[in-house]
Amino acid sequence: MEPTTLLAFTVALTIAAMVPGPGMTALVARALAVGFWGTVPMIFGMIAGDLVFLSCAALGMAALAATFATVFTVVKFAGAAYLLWLGWQLWTAPAHTDAVAATRAPSHSPGRVFLGGLTLTLGNPKTIIFYMALLPTVVDLTSLTPLGFVELVAIVFVDLTVVGAAYAALAARARDFFRDASARRILDRTAGAMMAGAAVAVATR
Repeated sequence: MEPTTLLAFTVALTIAAMVPGPGMTALVARALAVGFWGTVPMIFGMIAGDLVFLSCAALGMAALAATFATVFTVVKFAGAAYLLWLGWQLWTAPAHTDAVAATRAPSHSPGRVFLGGLTLTLGNPKTIIFYMALLPTVVDLTSLTPLGFVELVAIVFVDLTVVGAAYAALAARARDFFRDASARRILDRTAGAMMAGAAVAVATR
């Protein structure tokens, strides 16, 4: 694929990824609650969702996604419910310091966190709309080769990993400033409120 085409796709994707939305809000909330590494599976889950929609748009399957709109609606509300559950756990978490966080903080397996990120992205209709609008604009889909598709996948993976990791790292760094129990309670409840807000945003789109 032409370098100018790949560059245009990368720039548009980066700008879209950097604009805060329900996904980044949920990601920041989790990073505030559990730190950077506990957020990494969510980043990869969100990227997996983007790759599903990229594939649908690039392979001409957008119509298929529209046909199964009910499935995506179910996924959307499942993702919103998961975020609400996480938000409630954070809001009701007992006050603690970082010294005891490992024993009192809610634990979630990487697989569950990954699925949470995946359903969050799949439940956001703006993601598929973005790829449906962007790809025909910058890519000639009629002549898209397997190598070209792999190049697009690589760009999405690297770009969203960098942007998501940057958001998570900044949020985790801010988390380090909250050391005493009362500050941690404020942080947990702030993260819980952000998570609930992300859930509402997903459910109402």
